Amino acid sequence: MKEAGDGGGGGGGTGFVRADQIDLKAIDEQLERFSRVTTLEKSRSIPASGAAAVDVAPKGFGLIPPRRERKEWEIDASKLTIKSVIARGTFGTVHRGIYDGQDVAVKLLDWGEEGHRTEAELASLRSAFAQEVAVWHKLNHPNVTKFIGATMGSSGLLIQTDSGPIDMPKNVCCVVVEYLPGGTLKSYLIKNRRRKLAFKVVHQLALDLARGLSYLHSQKIVHRDVKTENMLLDKTRTVKIADFGVARVEASNPNDMTGETGTLGYMAPEVLNGNPYNRKCDVYSFGICLWEIYCCDMPYPDLSFSEMTSAVVRQNLRPEMPRCCPNSLANVMKRCWDANPDKRPEMDEVVSMIEAIDTSKGGGMIPVDQSQGCLCFRKRRGP
Repeated sequence: MKEAGDGGGGGGGTGFVRADQIDLKAIDEQLERFSRVTTLEKSRSIPASGAAAVDVAPKGFGLIPPRRERKEWEIDASKLTIKSVIARGTFGTVHRGIYDGQDVAVKLLDWGEEGHRTEAELASLRSAFAQEVAVWHKLNHPNVTKFIGATMGSSGLLIQTDSGPIDMPKNVCCVVVEYLPGGTLKSYLIKNRRRKLAFKVVHQLALDLARGLSYLHSQKIVHRDVKTENMLLDKTRTVKIADFGVARVEASNPNDMTGETGTLGYMAPEVLNGNPYNRKCDVYSFGICLWEIYCCDMPYPDLSFSEMTSAVVRQNLRPEMPRCCPNSLANVMKRCWDANPDKRPEMDEVVSMIEAIDTSKGGGMIPVDQSQGCLCFRKRRGP
């Protein structure tokens, strides 16, 4: 199944899998069209007589469907305890939880109340989601959030509250991943906005993110929503990429991946402009994230979304580079956010560039034990 308007991307993007947030919004729009075709095709293949339809089934089965085998990525709902909410989004909630004795984060996504979707729509949603989690299930890298399992439409999900357990609708989809106590990279940077980060910390965070993206690209996955809010920190401050959503369809046409997908401020010009794009859109977003990690600030604080979009595409606007930023790091940013995707480096090259940066002299940044931020930052944004 191939989603209209999406696929592999521009030059060099063939064979890549789409991946962004697990919100199923894009899937819904496509599947509403797809389900009508599927329903029509099924209706043509069903015999006119109900008795004839039963006769073609294997003897001994009758009307009882065979028992469905559990997929390798499916969890046992009886081993899952869902606790308090730790985050809320447009399409679901994230809870703390325990699965088989392990601390986990549980994302609950409601596919709609019973009766609000046709059986064909629900079947298509299950099929698309199954393909998505099957891809995520196979990812294994220290800088990618560990996927533990998922379940679709389970009737055994309970949320523990102060007043007792609450049953969940059977159409709720459940995604279980490792729990990372450090929160989002975005929150960590906000906490350090005034003081800024030591250069060695900047280097470590940047290298973690670059290695994670390089791994995804090696697995032919384009994240498409790379931003500090989608990066999580473990207890040792290791960065792990999170929020994969549409990792299910391999591209067949390199010019099919179009349309605005991602988050303004991080989106590459070709994405903002509705042009074909490929994995190099992630490289652009990484460049913005790298600036954000160094500055602990927002890239375009005084621009509206429309002003930002126009300036990035038509005026080649990029975040202002602090004077104290080491040339070695600034060069990585500038190469990554080049307006021409073909001139941006591959992520494995970005990893090598960051690994080669000398952090022994602080790189122009403040030392770990200094309490005041760099003066050029303070002049830029004020106290």
